[in-house]
Amino acid sequence: MSAERQPPPSFSPGRKWGIGFSKLVGLVAVLAIVGMVNYISHNFFFQRSFLSTQTRVQLSPRTLGLLKSVTNQVHVTLYYEREDPLFSTVSALVEEYRHANPNISIETVDYTSSPAEAQRIKTKYKLDAPTDKNLVIFDCAGRVKMVNGDALMDYSTERVPNKQEMEFRKKPVAFKGEMMCSTLLLAVINPVPQRAYYLTGHGEHALGDGKEQTGYLKFATVVALQNYVSIEPLSLLSTNTVPADCNALIIAGPTKALSDVELAKIERYLTEGGRLLALFSCTSVDKELGLEKLLAKWGVNVSNHLIKDDENSLRGQDVVVKSFSKHLVANALIDSSIHLILPREISRIEATATATDAPSVDELAFTGPGSTLIDETNAPAKPRPVAVAVEKGAVKGVANGRGTTCIVVIGDSIFLGNQMIDSAANRDFMNYALNWLLNRQELMEGLGPQKVSEFKIIMTRSQLKSAYIVLLGGLPGAALLIGALVWLRRRN
Repeated sequence: MSAERQPPPSFSPGRKWGIGFSKLVGLVAVLAIVGMVNYISHNFFFQRSFLSTQTRVQLSPRTLGLLKSVTNQVHVTLYYEREDPLFSTVSALVEEYRHANPNISIETVDYTSSPAEAQRIKTKYKLDAPTDKNLVIFDCAGRVKMVNGDALMDYSTERVPNKQEMEFRKKPVAFKGEMMCSTLLLAVINPVPQRAYYLTGHGEHALGDGKEQTGYLKFATVVALQNYVSIEPLSLLSTNTVPADCNALIIAGPTKALSDVELAKIERYLTEGGRLLALFSCTSVDKELGLEKLLAKWGVNVSNHLIKDDENSLRGQDVVVKSFSKHLVANALIDSSIHLILPREISRIEATATATDAPSVDELAFTGPGSTLIDETNAPAKPRPVAVAVEKGAVKGVANGRGTTCIVVIGDSIFLGNQMIDSAANRDFMNYALNWLLNRQELMEGLGPQKVSEFKIIMTRSQLKSAYIVLLGGLPGAALLIGALVWLRRRN
């Protein structure tokens, strides 16, 4: 009887050697990678990795609306080092602008790797300062506006865990690229900037004052550069009236009463469709400025009481405001906060009967539920409004060449001083209020700083050792074990 025929082997000797060789190569690769990581980081007690989502590049509806109105040819130059951590985000942002409107063209020049091209850009735009680096340049028919890349991101400083020495890094907090770029775009496509006038002569904050708390030098700079608004001082004494080209009147923290003549001129300006930003200070809480009665005609109550909110205070006299209405001025701040100093209560006057042509008054921002009044011990604890917005169409029978009357009243002026304007979202609140007054809705909704979420992986030496064991022993060992089991099964 012939011998029973044996089945052919599952794996030929060559294939067996190939499988073994591939596993050996994989094991060597894992060992090499882990060895290099260990060599680079062996001096540090903590091993860390920073993972960031970065900012999702998606234009807001307001920016898309602005881009639809652009019919001019706009050239954007990224005078930027490609290796800069922010370059890819900025580049992706301006690409979205180009995709939304073909009238926008983009040129990228790396000043480190392309010196000849860099010199051409420096000559064209007269970039002479050593700090003229990492710029986003908007150019429309010779009208040029630019912003430094450092201004596109807000950073905070944090310590990096390091046993050997003190080490710090800049942590990205909020990306302001769309807000800044849309402002530059608006500036270059409109040859004539809008004009705001700043009332003087009553102890207001001085525009050219560099003092930390009371000076308004930084305020003037922000209004001019970020909002593309020319700001001019204005006196309403003598025969002066509010100029015809006034797009917004700013009254910031007066400490002396306005004359009846000045108040009459302001009232006429508002009746004709004027725009007003009025800021009250704690320093005038015991004085009658005259503005209180004027604003009461527009449905605004300016209280002579200061608010205290211990639950939302850092130093006792300040108040962190976290509650906002859904009005266009405040809507973008709902997930943010503003930082005020001894704010006055600013509220809506509740009318018993509402006329058809009555102004619309909306309260914008509120203190916490535990808020009380400093000089009234019996005042109940409750949320208290600190800002309102007023809007009213043309008055019947009154000539109106300015449009809809808009007013924003805020119960603090120190929060926009040189020291406080960069605290919390103070600058953004000012920008939203001013852009609403100037009828620039395309620069408001969805254009605030976009938070950058960051995730940290921090491992101690023992945790890293466990990870090494898993990488070096667990994963390759499991692969070898599975291979051995398959080999034994096939052999049997």
